[in-house]
Amino acid sequence: MSPTATLPSPDTVEAFGKRLLDIINHGAIGIGLSVGHRTGLFDQMAGREGGTSMDIAQGAGLDERYVREWLGAMVTARIVDHEPTSGRYSLPTEHAALLTRAASPDNMAVTAQWLAILAGVEDRIVECFHTGGGVPYEAFDRFHEVMAEDSAQTVVSALFDHILPLAPELPGRLRDGIDVMDIGCGRGRALLAMASEYPNSRFQGYDLSSVAIEAARTEATAMGLDNIAFDEADAAWLLDEDRFDLVTAFDIVHDQAEPDRVLANLHRAVRPSGLLLVQDIATHTDLEKNLDHPLGPFLYTLSYTHCMTVSLAQGGAGLGTCWGRELAERMLTEAGFGEVEVHSLDHDIQNFFYLARPGGG
Repeated sequence: MSPTATLPSPDTVEAFGKRLLDIINHGAIGIGLSVGHRTGLFDQMAGREGGTSMDIAQGAGLDERYVREWLGAMVTARIVDHEPTSGRYSLPTEHAALLTRAASPDNMAVTAQWLAILAGVEDRIVECFHTGGGVPYEAFDRFHEVMAEDSAQTVVSALFDHILPLAPELPGRLRDGIDVMDIGCGRGRALLAMASEYPNSRFQGYDLSSVAIEAARTEATAMGLDNIAFDEADAAWLLDEDRFDLVTAFDIVHDQAEPDRVLANLHRAVRPSGLLLVQDIATHTDLEKNLDHPLGPFLYTLSYTHCMTVSLAQGGAGLGTCWGRELAERMLTEAGFGEVEVHSLDHDIQNFFYLARPGGG
């Protein structure tokens, strides 16, 4: 050891060790939240006074031994209460308010599903650390399923009361009838909701995934909507010109292989009197400005294990989840948008909403 090197403080080492134990435990709890959501266990336990592991397993139609061990994880995590004498388990009402489908859009167990999805590609991500490149969309099991749930909570639930009114004239124009395009529409949750709410308007959704597009078409048919179409397409190759009054891009620009080209295409597609509405992650471009972000570690992890890597897999720019407001505003301006407003919603810690108008019109 160098004579000038300082020995680590035992107290600091001990404190950091305790923090690492918390991190490992919390990571395990995250998987348990995902399992509780997917199996319906949180929904089964909500609103009832309690039950034994057998009661809960039978009510949910699940295997008792697995349910009992999961309950052990949830009890030691202080998420589920346990009465040793009777052997009964219960989910506190205050916890159910953030962990059940009935609690949507506040159901945080939906978000916990991303932990298992991202862990599923860890081997391929580690390989990319050595070789570069990326992991393509198709490697992520359940991506579109969970993204649709996530979109229902973060976008659809706030769409009519909060997001669309950011442009005060927009709800009225949609009621009267305009042409709308959504890129990266996935299973089309947001577009389907708008098409149902505004029957006089016409809606077009594009996504790279044929599976997602087929699911969106099936849902549109089931809903009896005749003012909406879904097509498989890469936004980097769109040729539409002066065709749409509203273009939306929900949580998709930073994933693109060629985001500058995509934004230029959207500028060309929107009419001079139209509007581009972009929802993207509420971060800054400089890392030091994100140190106090309540989701900072999650968002950067999401970036290198999904958002950045799917772009790099296509030989793309790899902007990453945390590309940030400053770069987003600059790229929108460079794409030709003359007026860019940035909004946030009081209830939403995760997103910025960009309203971009062609040529400052």
